[in-house]
Parts: sequence; C-alpha cells; structure tokens
Amino acid sequence: MQIQVKKLIIGLVIALGFYAGAFSFLTPPQAALVGIIALLVVYWSNEALPMGVVSLLPIVLFPAFSILHVKETTVNYAHPIIYLFFGGFLLAIAVEKSNLHHWIADKILSIFPSTVRGIIFSLAITSGVLSSILSNTTTTLLLITIALFLSQEPRIKMRFALAVAYGASVGGILTPIGTPPNLILLGIMEDKGMEMIPFFQWMWMVAPLVFAMFIAVGFVLSIGVKDIPIKRKKHTQPLTFMQKKLIFTLLGLIAVLLVNAPIRPYWSGLGMSESLILLSAGLMLFFPPFNALDWEEDAKKMPYKIMFLFGAGFSIAKAFSHTSLADVLAGNLLHITHFTPILLLLIVAVMITFSTEVTSNTALTSIMLPVIYSVAHQSGINTTLFMMVATVCASYAFMLPIATAPNAIAMSSGVIDIKTMAKYGMVLNVIGIILIVLIATVFWQNILV
Repeated sequence: MQIQVKKLIIGLVIALGFYAGAFSFLTPPQAALVGIIALLVVYWSNEALPMGVVSLLPIVLFPAFSILHVKETTVNYAHPIIYLFFGGFLLAIAVEKSNLHHWIADKILSIFPSTVRGIIFSLAITSGVLSSILSNTTTTLLLITIALFLSQEPRIKMRFALAVAYGASVGGILTPIGTPPNLILLGIMEDKGMEMIPFFQWMWMVAPLVFAMFIAVGFVLSIGVKDIPIKRKKHTQPLTFMQKKLIFTLLGLIAVLLVNAPIRPYWSGLGMSESLILLSAGLMLFFPPFNALDWEEDAKKMPYKIMFLFGAGFSIAKAFSHTSLADVLAGNLLHITHFTPILLLLIVAVMITFSTEVTSNTALTSIMLPVIYSVAHQSGINTTLFMMVATVCASYAFMLPIATAPNAIAMSSGVIDIKTMAKYGMVLNVIGIILIVLIATVFWQNILV
C-alpha cells in the first residue's frame, strides 16, 4: 500500500511540474492537457494503478479541466478501430483455444536447421508471424516457455528468449491489427479524413522491412554460437477438425475479403469496412458450424484494458487537435522542415525509437502522431509517410524491458539482464532506424501520397 501511495504521489508531482512549466506559454486547457498526459504516462509506466483504470481517467479529467466535453471524450472509446481489434482478438482466442498456434509454430520451426542460428531464426519468425494476428504479449507468453526448454546452456537460452521477444516486435507491424500503434495510426487517419491504407497494401509495404529485420535479429543474436547443434522434439499430430475449420474456412474467407484487391470495391460499396469484416468474423465463431467460442468462458479472456487503452489514446489525439496543442508544438518544429526529406525522416525515426524505450508506445503514438500530422500538413511534406515511419518506429524498441511487453516478458524469464538486452537492443535499434528510413525513402514514398 505504501509503495502504491508513493507511486501515486510521484505521478501527481510530475504532472504538476509539467503543468506549471507549460502554464507560462500555453493556454490553461493546453497546459492542463500537458499535465494530464504526464500523469497518465507515469501511471502507465510505474503501474501505480491498473492499466484499465488509468486508461479511463481521461473521461473524468478532460471534462473537469475543460479540455473536451464528456461526449467528445467517451466517443473515442467506441472508435471503429477498437472493434477491428475486438474482432481480431476473438479470432486470436479461437486460434489459441484450438492450439492452432502450436501447429503453425511447428511448421515454421521445421523449416530451419537444428542449430542455434536456425532455431533463433525459426523462433523469431514464428513469433513474428503469430504476433501479426495475435497480441505480441500473448505470442511471447506462448513461445517463451517452449524456447527456454530447447537448451540448458544459459547464453543460448538468453538468445532464444530475445529471439521470441524481438520477433514479436518485428512481426507485429506486418498487419494493421498486429500492434496497438498501428491501430492508433489508422484511427487518427480516419479522424483526419485521410485516405486509409488498405490491409493488403499495408502488408505489402512493410513485408520487406519485416523480412530484413528478421535477418538482422537472427544474425545479431547468433554471433558466436551459430553452429552449435540443438535437438528439438517434433510434433507430428495432424490438424483437428476444429483447426481445419478455422484455418481453411474462416481465416481463408477473411484473407479473401481483406487481401483480394479486385473484390474490395464490392464490399466497400455495401458499406462494409475492415473493422466490420473482422468483427463479423469474430462473432461468427459463436455460431454454428464453428461453435469455436463460448461467451461465458471466452469473453473473460478479452483484454478490455487494451481496448480502454486505445480509447485513451484516441482521446489524447482528439484533445491535441481540439485544444490546438498539436498546432502549437508543430509550429515550434516547423523550423526543421527546411532539412531534406531523408534527414527529416531520420530525425523522426531517431526521436520516436528512443523515446519509446522509456514510455508506452501506445501513449507515445497518441501524443506524437497529431503533432507530426500538423508539422507535415503545414509544411506540405508527405503526411502519411511521416506518420507511418513514426508508427513503425514506435514498435521497434529493443533496448529496455519497459519499452515493450515482449521485452518485459523476456526479462522476467530470468535468463537475461538489462545490460545484455541493452547491448543487443542498441544494435537492432540502429539497424531498424536505418532500414525504416531507407525503405520509406525508396519504397513507401512512391506509394503513400
């Protein structure tokens, strides 16, 4: 209890400090918003209160400090992107419940040789592929136990744990639903009236980056141990009837609807969206002939606190625009827009990547994307491109356990220390920044307008 009170007091002191510092040059609502954001970030970071409780605080605090009205705040907790996540997570629960993820993992693991380097590659890629459809937290928890039993050598166990954690972060950007910052970006784009990035186009754009980062993770983590042989027990059980129904029928149908560009105009013309398709698919799991989920049993597994976190993120983004704080911050950043586009992208990538190491990537994207939108919009540079770079960089933080949930889970395994994680993470941070800026300049710039 004393520790919790201390953490609460620390958050209040930091929030008051930010408020006092901002009050001299911002309007009262803008200064209050700065203080409240500081409070939320501290409480999210030090876990003084449960994540769900902290994420609901904007509903109380924003109206109380004349930042947004209650209705303007609460509507963000029913954003269409949240239901995209809701439907996707229902699918993830069904995949986990049917043990389909074990079958997927075994198929990917069997592709690579049974050496340390081969297993590192297979763990990273398996983790990444699963993380593109499951939450990266769930994926890491599912695979970390398997990874730790593949070897009794401490230095190898450490690398296997990092392969799972880093793979989850790398692969999470592969689909729009793979990680919270992706959904925050889509939600803000929708609110700003920007053209949304279609599901298949997103995957096509980021696939080269994900592929390159998988290679980087595999080679960096296997330095010095690459050829040591590993014995792995293979699972040869065939797919169950339920697994077949999921993988061939429901998941196949979703792939056709979301990935098949020629038929997109037809379901779009019917008023359907990606959020509705995934929500419909998730709800179908309760219907015959699937009967894959039971509401009383499986609804308890839904991460409602993450949905509230999305709502808080969208509320923060809305408050930035409504109070014009985004424009104020953007105005102060406009002096750097005379730099070349590639230098601007590099500045954004470095700023977001290393900021994410010490704060929630969801909170960071909620705060920074409206600012980046205003800077890009006012200066006439490619708004979507810069927002996309910032979003991807928010997921590519590899140095510290507080940066991402997968990093924290790897640290909790007890086979790695912070110094080692920071060493490998720094290398991958730099590689990630270089690859993101390079691919954005060469590839994305010609697609995102």
